[in-house]
Amino acid sequence: ELLEVVRKGGGENAILRHTQRNKKLFVRERLKLLLDDESFLELSPLAGLSLPYGDVPAAGCLTGIGKICGVWCVFMANDATVKGGTIYPIGVKKQLRAQEIALQNRLCSVYLVDSGGAFLPLQSELFPDKLHGGRVFYNEAIMSAMRIPQVAVVCGSCVAGGAYVPTMAEEAVIIDKIGTLFLAGPPLVKAATGEDVSPEDLGGARLHSKVSGCSDHFASSEKEAYECIRNVISTLNYDPLPEEVVEHDSPLYSSDDLLGLAPRDYRCTLPVKLILSRLMDGSRFQEFKAHYGTTLVTGFGHVEGHLVGVVANNGELSHDASLKGSHFVQLCSQRSIPLLFLQNTAPPTAQPTSLAQAHSSRLKAQASMMAAVACAAVPKITIVIGGCYGNESYVMCGRSFSPNFLFLWPNARVALVDSRHFSTVPQAGDSDCTGDESELKHLKENVFNALVFSRLEEESSAFYSSARLWDDGVILPQNTRKV
Repeated sequence: ELLEVVRKGGGENAILRHTQRNKKLFVRERLKLLLDDESFLELSPLAGLSLPYGDVPAAGCLTGIGKICGVWCVFMANDATVKGGTIYPIGVKKQLRAQEIALQNRLCSVYLVDSGGAFLPLQSELFPDKLHGGRVFYNEAIMSAMRIPQVAVVCGSCVAGGAYVPTMAEEAVIIDKIGTLFLAGPPLVKAATGEDVSPEDLGGARLHSKVSGCSDHFASSEKEAYECIRNVISTLNYDPLPEEVVEHDSPLYSSDDLLGLAPRDYRCTLPVKLILSRLMDGSRFQEFKAHYGTTLVTGFGHVEGHLVGVVANNGELSHDASLKGSHFVQLCSQRSIPLLFLQNTAPPTAQPTSLAQAHSSRLKAQASMMAAVACAAVPKITIVIGGCYGNESYVMCGRSFSPNFLFLWPNARVALVDSRHFSTVPQAGDSDCTGDESELKHLKENVFNALVFSRLEEESSAFYSSARLWDDGVILPQNTRKV
């Protein structure tokens, strides 16, 4: 339901204005004309869904990964039905994340620019800092230096700082009567000089193709523009990851079973091997140290024909489990085997004094595993299948440990602590107050605890996380293998 809301963009009126008055294609229609097929992984589609300022339904920017002429590409496409494609802070963050993926995986970048520029009332959150809007242009320069191709289509308005996106790309196409490119549009020209000038005369396709040279290709229609981009990509001489068609078996058990196996109590009570048997090719899994540190399951298997090392929570991350995890992660790094982490971390519990020494020992073992995970020089993909709590989320390659990709199942919870550890009923014996004063104090404590509980509940949901781009998207459990 949430994805349907996002796909509707800025609403019916905005779509009518976009497609009828301006005669433009919707952003997902543009991608269909570009892509080889429909196998397109949209990244963080729910980003910005609950923005605190205004009625923006999403980031106004679609990002994803797909193929053009057999070449894997990262796409950054403005959705002009959302506030005219205006860039909000979450949109900047989303675009920077897409560029990070392009840099890390050396993927060609395709920019579809249709934007009114930055939302100026929020300039302090958009402009000045290291990871604000200007970083987009910095990344473009770095990618060019690394010989990672970048191409762009000006398929609508392209104003202010955003005008540097296509001009810094290696090849750019502009569409006649639709694409315009300028630092300041006609209204600002009128305000500054009193001169009336049309968008076409100031920065239209013919001007930039014949006079300024800002565009390398002129297209008379959107369809022609995307055909042109496909031709450009076919001549890049760029195929850094030649792929072999690998024969692979399906799991012995249906992936649809994962809907019923998704953890709901987040206490790692579900045997994780039930989940692995529905993810791995042929349900085959070669376990490593099967009888040691059993609250962490480690081993080798294939997903869609690709060998991976699996690190999966199966209970509390004990001292032995952490040592086992360190050993296995280092083994995969040494053998250049990608790592797949399945997170369902146990919520931290209070330790009795008698267990203090054992607790300290576990901390040291977890720290060793953290170091192993951080330093492993192999691709890492993390799926949060249940709870993701506290320090164990770091050990299991959470967002702060920079996995190449991080996805959540809809039931996932991401939090420092489990909100259910907060008691909403204070102990009466703890108070020296009597009568009405005591009752009032208890009432206030109950209200405060209820508010804390409610806030923690809201902020730990998968959708709260994904709306803030703390991950690369919420995925359905049965689609995990494909993703």
